[in-house]
Amino acid sequence: MTARVVIIGNGMAGARLAGELHAREGDRKVTVLGAEPHRAYNRILLSTLLAGRIDEPDVELTEAAGHGVDLRSGVRVTAVDRSAREVRTGDGERIGYDHLVLATGARAVVPPLPGLDPANLPERVVPFRTLDDCRRILAATDGARSALVLGGGLLGLEAARGLATRGLATTVVHPREHLMERQLDPTAGAVLAGTLAGFGVTVQLGVSATGVAADASGVRLDLADGRSLRADLLVLSCGVRPDTALAQAAGLTVRRGVVVDDRLRTSDRSISAIGDCAEHDGVLTGLVAPAWAQAQVLADVLTGTDPLARYRPRPVVTRLKAAGIDLASMGDASSGGPDEELTFADPTRGTYARLRIRDERLIGAILLGDNPAVGTVIQLFDRGQPVPSDRRALLLGRALGAVGATPAASPALMPDAATVCQCNTVSKGALVRSWRSGARTVDAVVAATRAGTGCGGCRDAVSGIVDWLSQAESVEVTR
Repeated sequence: MTARVVIIGNGMAGARLAGELHAREGDRKVTVLGAEPHRAYNRILLSTLLAGRIDEPDVELTEAAGHGVDLRSGVRVTAVDRSAREVRTGDGERIGYDHLVLATGARAVVPPLPGLDPANLPERVVPFRTLDDCRRILAATDGARSALVLGGGLLGLEAARGLATRGLATTVVHPREHLMERQLDPTAGAVLAGTLAGFGVTVQLGVSATGVAADASGVRLDLADGRSLRADLLVLSCGVRPDTALAQAAGLTVRRGVVVDDRLRTSDRSISAIGDCAEHDGVLTGLVAPAWAQAQVLADVLTGTDPLARYRPRPVVTRLKAAGIDLASMGDASSGGPDEELTFADPTRGTYARLRIRDERLIGAILLGDNPAVGTVIQLFDRGQPVPSDRRALLLGRALGAVGATPAASPALMPDAATVCQCNTVSKGALVRSWRSGARTVDAVVAATRAGTGCGGCRDAVSGIVDWLSQAESVEVTR
């Protein structure tokens, strides 16, 4: 009997799960129901699209297609009938399932401010979450000279940098005392603010918004200190909230997200949840790497490829993807306890580094600006290896040798187990194996391994490894 798997959501988690299921053997029918009317797209690259560095086709994801996969875009699911094992769509259709997967993602938070109705936002006020949001922002920039961004977190800063790249005088308003307070310490936040100022982005910190007024002439943002800021456009980047409405209505256990176990099962064993809507061990992911890891585990469990597969979160590395800004944050870099701490700051050059070490292992780091050791630091954190004895070399990026060699220094010195692509957990060894199997270009290696298809931050490293392999082969042939 053909197993029926229904996936609600065709975002980065749902689309990846459909691809994982399609790639595995077995007799099953996979139905993907996506509320958005587009093909699946890479949400991480929307800020790059906003900056004008890529076009819409460049954000599209390769979707599972062919026998056994029924992909439906623009279909909204209105209810889940657990007793009948059916989902109901907005046009009244009932679709049966043997196993249902919720990949409903998260929605942009619209702050409860006078002048903002989440169901009817003014034309010049746009959240930044979806491809349609990005299109609306781009349309609003036509003829605009200035923009406000409410929210100085990761996505807000990416949006601000993109708007500034398009020539708009951009101001970020953030209620906290420094930018990206979840990932950075105050000093790093100050250095980042200085870097942004050099790109034409002004930052207003420690002040909350109290109201919004918008009309055809522009937008006014009222602040708690009595000031008002005016611009042609207001972008909202005030966080996201897991979309749990269907799960709650169906009676599933929901806290902040849909609660799942190590096998990604909800309180109903015939229903799973992955991605931004899922809460595992009390934690919401919000990043692509965990969502894709969950998709792989769930595909292994559902298809019987590995019935014992379990989701185990990996250490998370946060990268700011904005032109001219290189920022990596990982683990807990805040002060406290007997841990060893190393810091280096050069605000005039936009450089800051902070490392926290416990029991000879890296437990947290912030690297901003030109830090040659960033690849090494990420590898040490990801793999939990002992740090080099020369702490200054690790902090300042001088030659580290052996385990501390950076990918930029020489791919030959990288161990095969070194993770090159954090989003897809692709190691250097996997890249080398794909090369030896016949993938002889960067695009071919990317297609074979998926490296570089997430945030794209490892693309240069992948290219460097392919170049190194090409040169090594050339030397062997010459000899």
